[in-house]
Amino acid sequence: MPSSELFLPVQMSRVAVVAPQSRLRDALLLVAEAGSVELVGTLPPAAGETLEALRRVETAHPETTREPARLTTSPVDVAGLERAGARGLLAGEVELQRRVEMARSQGSFSVLVGWAPKERLSDLGDQLAPAGGGVVELRRPSWVDPPTLFATTPVRPSFRPLVTTYGVVPYTDVDPTPFAAISFVIMFGIMFGDVGHGILLAGLGLAVCRARTGRLRQFRPFWPFLVAAGATAAVFGLLYGEAFGPTGLVPTLWIAPLDEPGRLLVFAVGVGVVLLAISHVYGIVNRWRESGPGAALLSQTGGAGLIMLLGAALAAIGWSTGLQAALVAGGVVAITGTLLLAMGFVLAAGGGIGILQAAIELVDAIVRLGSNVLSFTRLAAFGLMHAALGAVVFVAARSLWGGVVGVVFATAVFVFGNAIAFSLELLVTAVQALRLEFYELFSRVFEGEGHPFQPWTLPVTPTKEEL
Repeated sequence: MPSSELFLPVQMSRVAVVAPQSRLRDALLLVAEAGSVELVGTLPPAAGETLEALRRVETAHPETTREPARLTTSPVDVAGLERAGARGLLAGEVELQRRVEMARSQGSFSVLVGWAPKERLSDLGDQLAPAGGGVVELRRPSWVDPPTLFATTPVRPSFRPLVTTYGVVPYTDVDPTPFAAISFVIMFGIMFGDVGHGILLAGLGLAVCRARTGRLRQFRPFWPFLVAAGATAAVFGLLYGEAFGPTGLVPTLWIAPLDEPGRLLVFAVGVGVVLLAISHVYGIVNRWRESGPGAALLSQTGGAGLIMLLGAALAAIGWSTGLQAALVAGGVVAITGTLLLAMGFVLAAGGGIGILQAAIELVDAIVRLGSNVLSFTRLAAFGLMHAALGAVVFVAARSLWGGVVGVVFATAVFVFGNAIAFSLELLVTAVQALRLEFYELFSRVFEGEGHPFQPWTLPVTPTKEEL
């Protein structure tokens, strides 16, 4: 795999699939079997004798409605397929006919336009050759964005939903999945910091990894996500001195959240500033790739926004520590970023009314930056909540300890209390971490949305022996 495909989408080519009109069906069978071409154009509605036969089969045999569409290389006898109740082959022929109608005629040839991965063009041409067809690479219009496809890596599928739930990465943008994965597990660990709970979550991830049957099997692709989140929570649990609450099972290597909430709050804001800065770096790269250096420098999600953020952070450090030089330097940097951002707004708006609009947008950008930074205080707030729940359960169990009955009740309170805290906090912290990803970080990484690469593909059987 090229190293660029670790961060950028697979290179796409606009192509024309060409085949003799008499062999168009055969060529489309090969395209469907290859599964590497996204055909573009208006797909006509299904119609005709094959569709009517399909409807009759589905009415007469409702149990076949879940049978997937497929194709066969054998000559098609619609009446025979209907008598056999071959819902899958009929559905496949309906879809094939719709693609046939999409084709444009050029003399004795038929042409279909689409997208295909550049690295697959040679193989695709070889696959179409038996049907007398071929593939021709076309010039991509500047106003058309290719579909987005990322190369598969061992870990990427586990964390990909963090990004796809928000939207499809535009073809010109850098893939933020590595950043999204790392930032999510760090934020999750800060809020869910407990050695015991982290180990339980990591153990659940390993159980999902080993699942071959049952309900856990459907979550198997996400086991690295669970293990990473659990391991990070366990690390922060060590820093906090939390293991199923303040049980004393592990030492406090850094701070006890309930004893030093202010320090945890400052740490949470610092983490937020770092993550926001990284998201701005992604924004700079993406704005450059989308619209050039001007947009990268003057955009709110690009260089201007990053300069404002870093200047404000430096000024805050100077103010809190009494370092006058840092305060002044931070103020100058922040003002520089504000002026660049104002210039970007004015250039985008234009005219006298545009200046007023730019002023309003500038005020909104400044307020939004402050609110984005403050949003990360929730890392400390939910970390404190997790520690507080653990403390309540532990204190309640300890107060019941004594005698046989007391030991039994204390154990029950400790086990069930931790089970409730684990389940509740797992949901709450995951939602909060996801919220920070979407509203604070991804809003800087993306300014638009792409569309996923969706190749036309259907399974092809060589004969109708399955009837």
